[in-house]
Amino acid sequence: MRFIQNNIKWIMLAGGALTCTMALAIVAPELALQRSFGATLQGPLADVVVRSWGMLITLVGAMLIYAAFRPVHRTLVLLVAAVSKAMLLILIAGPGREFAGTAMPVIVADGLMVLIFLVYLLSVSARQHSAPSDSV
Repeated sequence: MRFIQNNIKWIMLAGGALTCTMALAIVAPELALQRSFGATLQGPLADVVVRSWGMLITLVGAMLIYAAFRPVHRTLVLLVAAVSKAMLLILIAGPGREFAGTAMPVIVADGLMVLIFLVYLLSVSARQHSAPSDSV
């Protein structure tokens, strides 16, 4: 736990950079889907939805990088990133289970990030609740 607390900046930078690789979906939606899930969607609506999804994921990565240098924003950014990544994992485990084999790198990377981010958030919360109060 202490390792995560002491290195959260570097963990966020690495996680943010890895998350930003989904910018590929903005410029090449079919390629991004093929690499991530081993399948593609066809048609103009698929292009719009996948590009939008890629942009949102890239923004989460950019927020992780930003908050690595702005500790005041870490809690919110880590919470948003953890929830977003956990939701993807839940969707792959449920209705997207057929993609789990191809998506294993995504599952491992996002699963580790969710775990690390939650450990950090819980440790910060525990520290805040155990700190003595200044009010009398």
